[in-house]
Amino acid sequence: MNRMAEMAYLLGTIDDMGVARVFAYHCDSIHLLNVVNIMEDINKRSICMTFELSQGGHYGAASISCNGAVWLEVYHFPLEAWLKELEMAVSQTQEPNSSEDMDVKWSPLAVATKIKPPKTPEGTALEGPDEVQMTDFLTNYLAVDIVTKSCRLDKHSVNTDEEKTKETNKSPRCCTQHFLLPCGQFPGDSKAKSQPAEFPVAVCVWWSGSHNLFQYFLQKAPKSKPDVEPMPDLLWPNAKEILCSAVSRCTRYIALGLENALVCVWDRQSGSPLSVVLISATDSALCRMQFVDYRPVSTDDSQTFTTAEVHLLVACKSGALHTITTGRGTQSCTMLLTERLLEPKDSGDLPTITESVPFLQGLFLQVQRNGKMFLQDVINKQTVCCLILPKTHPIATPCNPVYALNSKQQTLLIRGDQDPSYRASSKEDSQSQLFIFHFGESDILKQYIVSAPYSPQQQKTLSFVTLEETCNLYLQQRALCADERNKAITQTWTQLQETATMAQQGHHRAAAS
Repeated sequence: MNRMAEMAYLLGTIDDMGVARVFAYHCDSIHLLNVVNIMEDINKRSICMTFELSQGGHYGAASISCNGAVWLEVYHFPLEAWLKELEMAVSQTQEPNSSEDMDVKWSPLAVATKIKPPKTPEGTALEGPDEVQMTDFLTNYLAVDIVTKSCRLDKHSVNTDEEKTKETNKSPRCCTQHFLLPCGQFPGDSKAKSQPAEFPVAVCVWWSGSHNLFQYFLQKAPKSKPDVEPMPDLLWPNAKEILCSAVSRCTRYIALGLENALVCVWDRQSGSPLSVVLISATDSALCRMQFVDYRPVSTDDSQTFTTAEVHLLVACKSGALHTITTGRGTQSCTMLLTERLLEPKDSGDLPTITESVPFLQGLFLQVQRNGKMFLQDVINKQTVCCLILPKTHPIATPCNPVYALNSKQQTLLIRGDQDPSYRASSKEDSQSQLFIFHFGESDILKQYIVSAPYSPQQQKTLSFVTLEETCNLYLQQRALCADERNKAITQTWTQLQETATMAQQGHHRAAAS
């Protein structure tokens, strides 16, 4: 759900048959605006697997599966037309002889782009030298994915070509996408100067089993050949397979969780990795990550790169929860917040919600399967406070709580269901209540309160006309943070020497015994 205007909201849904719909909530009524994947042919039934709306509701993205094929469709929503039609629908229902079920012709949504899993280009007709370089670059990194898949199949003793084909086609590839806001990164990003700050300019996509993150600009000139599949405008290569991802609130930073417990944070403004961090969790794969950071806007453009520091929450399949503090030219710091679960009896401590609180500096909300709820500090690993509902109304469905965070009022709203033991009679229906925690009124949390949570409108962007300007600024910032990088290198060498000394001493003791 996203707000499209004052007191008007867009809702994107997927039902149990895989049909995606777009609704509007307006003037205490819900209107069906569009069915995304209408079934026109039963033999070509498309199933929507994921459906997400961009901030502000300007775009939507749906991953579609049909007869073994998978692709991502990005839609542009006619918000202005829909708002006018909603007002028209309200005026019609207010007429004396009107019916609430009258048919309203809503404006259709438009497909902005259709993205399929990339294939190695073969025999593509090229128009210029830039396209030749881009195609060669794509061919090289797409080949990495193909070689990796082949090695993985060989590792599992799949011998024949037929068995390899079956293994590859066993499950369709899934995609994960994120909408990206302007950040003055590369040529093409500056085309969105006239658009609102919350208007997405691109979408980044990665496919299961891939090492590469692809970026596609949403505002492009119409193609001369509409049937030609879109090529990615940018490619972010990685050393390992991507398992999970997250984007920061301003979408400048993209974090990727990779195989072997590696985390890579890309900086869209510089076009280079901000940091690559190894987490001590090699025994469990990374499954989820989230940014927990609030960075005040700097008035000094020279600080755009050097003071960048981000905090990440990274969850593993084992239940362990790690925090990462990293930045350009600084020593990255990792910390274990929650231990992995070793026994089934500990499953009640498994977190079901781990979410950054945007109006509380460096704090995140965690709800566990056993119903416990608390705020924890990402930096110092301390539990700041526990949130407790009345005994008469424990948290409704702790495995999937119904809740919302309100940044404007600095509150948490969460649903609690009445405990059966507190009912007047066994026949009485269970009563649900909505409980509100006012964080701004707590003395414990006052030091963490952020008066104006970070928003895309606050971001000071630097727009570059050419790639040469981008490179020049990047080199300038590299020179400015040379001292910090030298300190980090010195610390790294010291740690390596200490580790080597300890390993050598252990080797001597083992030899002596």
